[in-house]
Amino acid sequence: MRITQFLPILAAILTGAVLSLAAAAVGARTIETMSAHAVENQMNLRGYEWVDVQGDGLQIVLTGTAPDEQTQLAAQRAAGHVVDPARVMNVMSVVQKETIPAPRFSIEILRNDDGISLIGLVPSSWDHPDFIEQLKKAGGTGSIADFLEKADYPSPEHWDVAMEFGLEAIGLLPRSKISLAADKITVTALADSKTQKASFEKTLKEERPKTIPVTIEISAPRPVITPFTVRFLMDEMGPRFDACAAETPQGHARIIAAARAAGIADPNCTIGLGAPSAQWAQAVETGMRALQELGSGSVTFSDGDVSLIATQGTSEALFDKVVGELEADLPPTFTLHSILPEPEVAETENARPEFTVTRSPEGQTQLRGRIADERSKLATEALARAAFGAQSVYSAMRVDDSLPEGWSVRAMAAIEALSQLSQGAVTMTANTVDVRGQTGDPNAKAAIAGLLSEKLGEGQNFNISVDYIRKLDPVLNLPTPADCVANANQILAASKIVFDPGSTELNAAANETVDRIAETLKDCENVDMEIGAYSDSQGGEEMNLNLSAQRANAVLDGLLMRRVAGVSFTAKGYGEANPIGDNETEEGREANRRIEFKLIGDEAAEAPTEGADATDETPEAAPDDAPTDETVGEAQADTTDDTADDTADGTTE
Repeated sequence: MRITQFLPILAAILTGAVLSLAAAAVGARTIETMSAHAVENQMNLRGYEWVDVQGDGLQIVLTGTAPDEQTQLAAQRAAGHVVDPARVMNVMSVVQKETIPAPRFSIEILRNDDGISLIGLVPSSWDHPDFIEQLKKAGGTGSIADFLEKADYPSPEHWDVAMEFGLEAIGLLPRSKISLAADKITVTALADSKTQKASFEKTLKEERPKTIPVTIEISAPRPVITPFTVRFLMDEMGPRFDACAAETPQGHARIIAAARAAGIADPNCTIGLGAPSAQWAQAVETGMRALQELGSGSVTFSDGDVSLIATQGTSEALFDKVVGELEADLPPTFTLHSILPEPEVAETENARPEFTVTRSPEGQTQLRGRIADERSKLATEALARAAFGAQSVYSAMRVDDSLPEGWSVRAMAAIEALSQLSQGAVTMTANTVDVRGQTGDPNAKAAIAGLLSEKLGEGQNFNISVDYIRKLDPVLNLPTPADCVANANQILAASKIVFDPGSTELNAAANETVDRIAETLKDCENVDMEIGAYSDSQGGEEMNLNLSAQRANAVLDGLLMRRVAGVSFTAKGYGEANPIGDNETEEGREANRRIEFKLIGDEAAEAPTEGADATDETPEAAPDDAPTDETVGEAQADTTDDTADDTADGTTE
C-alpha cells in the first residue's frame, strides 16, 4: 500500500483515540463531581457541616476538624454509604483537648480511742507509706484505717508543709478531725477542760504554717457548776447579773431574753451542768419579774434555794404582794426566803464590828478587823496562808468575844471569796459582805456568788463588784508585747506587703497579708507598736519620705478597719533611711521597700498594770514593818499618726 493511502487511515485512528480520551476525562470529572456532591449532601444531612468534601479523580477526600475521634470515624463511615468506602480518604483532624486540671488533693484524718482513719485523694508522687509510718509514731498507735485514693499528678505547692502540720496536730489531739490540703487546713478537736483547750490552741497557733490558712476549733465540755447559781440585782447601778448559769441552750435563751427585757444591754450567762431542776430557766425568769416589780433589791438562786432581798424603804404592802405571788409561781422544787430589811439605827464606828481581807497587785494579803476568839483567829490565818502563801499573809486582827454568832464562818467565806480574785478586798459586817476587785477568770463573779450563797446561808445580803480583766486571764495565754511584734514581723517575712508603683493603697495581695497580721494581733493587750515604712533611694528624698509615711498610714488604717483593738499603733515613714540592701541593685532596692513593726514605750509595756483602779481602805494603820498596798497606774501611750502632708508623684517604686 502506498504511504499516501496509509496516512488518512492513521489520522482517523489518532483522531478517534483523542476523542475517546476526551470522552473518558469528561466522564471521570462528571463522576467526581457527582460523588463529591452526594457525599457533601450526606455530611450535611448527618450534621457534619464541618467536613470539607473534595473530589480527586475517583477519590473522595474528607478534610476538616472533628470535635472528637468518634465523630471523625462516624463521618468517614457516612461517606462510605454514598460511595465505595475504598474511594474515601480520611485526612480529617481532631480538636486537641485541653489538659485536664489536677483534682484537689486533701486528706481527712479522724482520731479517737479506736485508732486513726484516713480518707481522701492524694497525689501518686507523694510518699504515702512514709506518711503512714510517721502517723503511727505521732498517734502512738498501729491501728490505722487507710482509705486514701491516688491520682497521677504531682504534689501541689505547700502539700508537704500541710502534711507536717497534720502530723504535729494528730500527735497533740487524741480526739480530733484534721482536714489537710495545700490551700487550707481545718482542725476540729475535743478537750477535757478549758485549760487543756487553751493549751491545745496555744500549741497549734505556734506550730501552724505561715503559708496556709489554718482554722482551729477546739471544744471543751460544759463546766460543772456547783452550786448552780443566778444572782440578779437592781440598784442605783442598774439591772445586772452577779452570776448566771443556765442548764440548756433553750434555757439560756430564755434567761437572756428576760435579762434584756429587764434592761441589761449585753447579758452574759454560762451554760453548764448541775441544774437542780428542769424548770430552772422558768424559775429564774419568774424571780427576775418579781424583783422588777419591787423595783430594787436582789434575787439569788442557789440550787433549789431562792433568796429575795428588798432594799430598805420598800413598801411593806408591795413586798408582801410580790413575795406571795412569787411563792405561788415558783416550781415546786424551789424554796423561797424573803427579807425586808429593817431601817438601820445609826451606830458609832467603834460599835460597828468589821472584818476586812485585802490582796494587793503584788500578792500581799492583809487580815484586819475583829475575830471572835483566838482559835478562830488561828484558823482564819491558816486558811489565808493556804490560799495565798505563808510568806504573803500579814495578820492584824483583834479578838472580840461580843461578835455575832457565825462571825468566824463568815470571815472564812470572805477569804475564800478573795481567793477567786487577782487583787481586791472583801469587807464583812454583821449585815453584809462586800466583795470588790479584779480577776482574770470570767467565771469568778459567778463562783463568788455561789460560794457566798452556800456559806452565808439563806437570806444573807452580799454585794459583788468584780471586774474581769482579760490580760489577767491565765487560760488565754495572751502573748507578750514582744511576742506580738515578733509574730507580725514573721508574717511580713513570709508575705511582704508590697505596694503598686507610685501607690499608697493596699492591693489585694497586701490586704491578705494585713488580714493575717490582724488575726495574729487580736489577742494582744496594751501593746504600743510602731508601723515603720521604708523606701529605696530612687526618686527625691522628700518624695520618698512622704510616700513612706502615707504607706505606713495605709497599713495602720487597714489594721484599724480590722478592729485590732488591743494595740496602740503609731505610723511613721522613714523614707530611704536605714537601708538593709544595696540600692545599686534591683534586689537591694526591693529589700529596702518594706514595712516593719517595732515595739515602742518599753517602760510602759514592762510596768505592772494590775490594780489601776483599786484602793484598799483599812480601818487600822499598819505598823512600820507591815506590807502596804500599792496601786500601779496603767500606762497607755497615745496613738499618733504621722501622716504626710504631701502626696508623692512620679516615684519609681
